[in-house]
Amino acid sequence: MRKTERLKEQPNYTLWQNSAHMIGQAWRVRKSVLYLCLILALLAVATNLAELIMAPVILQKVEAVVPLPELVITIVLFAALLLVLASLKAYVLTNTLFGRIEVRLSILNKIHHKVSTTSFPNTEDAAVLKKLEKSNIAVSDNHQATEAIWNTLSDLLKNTVGFVIYLILLSSLDIVLVAVILITTVAGYFVNKRINEWGFRHREEESEYSKKMTYVCKKAEEPHLAKDIRIFGMRPWLEDVYSSTLRTYEAFITRRERIYIWANVMDIVLSLLRNGIAYFFLITMTINTGLPASKFLLYFTAVGGFTTWITGILSSFSTLHTQSLDISTVREFLETPEPFLFDEGKPLTRGTNDTYEIELRNVSFRHPGAEQDTLHKLNLIIPAGEKLAIVGLNGAGKTTLVKLICGFYDPTEGEVLLNGVNIREYNRFDYYQLFSAVFQQFSLLEVTLAENVAQSDEWIDWPRVKECIEKAGLTAKVESMRDRYQTRIGRQVYEDGIELSGGETQRLMLARALYKAAPIVVLDEPTAALDPIAENDIYLKYNEMTAGCTSVYISHRLASTRFCDRIIFIADGSIAEEGTHESLMEQGSKYADLFHIQSKYYKEGSDFGDE
Repeated sequence: MRKTERLKEQPNYTLWQNSAHMIGQAWRVRKSVLYLCLILALLAVATNLAELIMAPVILQKVEAVVPLPELVITIVLFAALLLVLASLKAYVLTNTLFGRIEVRLSILNKIHHKVSTTSFPNTEDAAVLKKLEKSNIAVSDNHQATEAIWNTLSDLLKNTVGFVIYLILLSSLDIVLVAVILITTVAGYFVNKRINEWGFRHREEESEYSKKMTYVCKKAEEPHLAKDIRIFGMRPWLEDVYSSTLRTYEAFITRRERIYIWANVMDIVLSLLRNGIAYFFLITMTINTGLPASKFLLYFTAVGGFTTWITGILSSFSTLHTQSLDISTVREFLETPEPFLFDEGKPLTRGTNDTYEIELRNVSFRHPGAEQDTLHKLNLIIPAGEKLAIVGLNGAGKTTLVKLICGFYDPTEGEVLLNGVNIREYNRFDYYQLFSAVFQQFSLLEVTLAENVAQSDEWIDWPRVKECIEKAGLTAKVESMRDRYQTRIGRQVYEDGIELSGGETQRLMLARALYKAAPIVVLDEPTAALDPIAENDIYLKYNEMTAGCTSVYISHRLASTRFCDRIIFIADGSIAEEGTHESLMEQGSKYADLFHIQSKYYKEGSDFGDE
């Protein structure tokens, strides 16, 4: 990997900055998270110290031949102390969970808010989407970075305090012994870390195997593939793909585990070396100075504990580093630059009698990474109240043009103007309020029919809902349902939900667009899933549905354009022809040729579908 590529992967924030950020989040959302982290660390240290001195103290009592009642009382007191500490730790750990979840959910809410409000180009940016995916993982459950970091910080504090206490204790023996323990422990940690990180370094390879197997499993379970699996006999093929990937994955796991064995061997060797030196030192001290058995036990236990604290500090920093990378990704996603103006833009107040003219002036648009423009030097004025049809072959740029009109994209060159003002200057959310739309991809939610139309579950104008459903031609279907307008859509959330056909869904989306009553209506293939008779019914109602509105209509079916005031034919990224249906037919050019080709299938009695 080149140096420039490595630099690109560096996070924007350091471990310390991300830790401080999370502490700040907790301070704003739930301060108790911080207090309880401190208490948990102190309780853990206190428990460890009690366990450290309990056996030596009891052994000292035995050596001193104290009365049995005194010995029993000592044991009971230590047992009671450990019980109290354990109970307090369990109580605090249970109660800290709620605050930690609240902090994590506050970050999740920020992610959701960013997703729903970010500029539309960000929703198509692969780099932004990758950060979003990682951010969602980082807040997905209690074990992810945005919540697990509190355990890590608590462990780091616990291990640091324990390290200091044990360092003071062991330093009273011999500084050389302390140095030996430090060196062997740190060396063992980094050797094991290097070997154990083999899996992390090969995580992309492992992820590929896992993704392939998961993909095959999901596809095999999807209901809409059930017919294909049976008709085309796909089951053996799917099983072969899964089995071959599984065998490769098993070979990967075997290779990984063989490497991990060396980490265990190295850990055993260093542990034997460390414990052997500690035993030798303490036995020598016992012989030379008559060290009591109780103190021998205390110091030897302290050696093991000191090793644990050192390893704990190193492990905590390693874990904190990994969590910091995830938190940095979340922060970077939330701070994704916005190419559009929102609250800082000019407000755009919509009046009852206001009219809106849209102009595209010398507009060119090129998708990121594309070699040529999708639209080039296009000029178009859409007067208020006009019914405009946009037609052309697949890939001509019709949908891109509509996205520019709606303000989802900004031109690469040129301007989109609203009543003579560049829309870049406006609050883009205010600009969106001028539009109602039906796009090719539906945003149908699994709620009631009425809620899908009103886009609300509280303030529903019921007469208007029924009126819009009537205009969209869906009343007969709705009235035939048991719960009528309260019928639930879909079966992923509700067991009694119903599934709408493609045509019924398009009608429902038309009703939703009408309910908003925006001054500009955009319909991108609104009848693509309808049969010709149902399509004609929608066309007959089109003037009524869009009365008083500016409307922009995209269609592959040229028969649907005759009711529009003007038609523009898009080809090669620009307007090749424009006029009414009659004038374009008289020209006898591309529009007329395409219309004749399509009308031939109607005359032959065939449904030509979505050419």
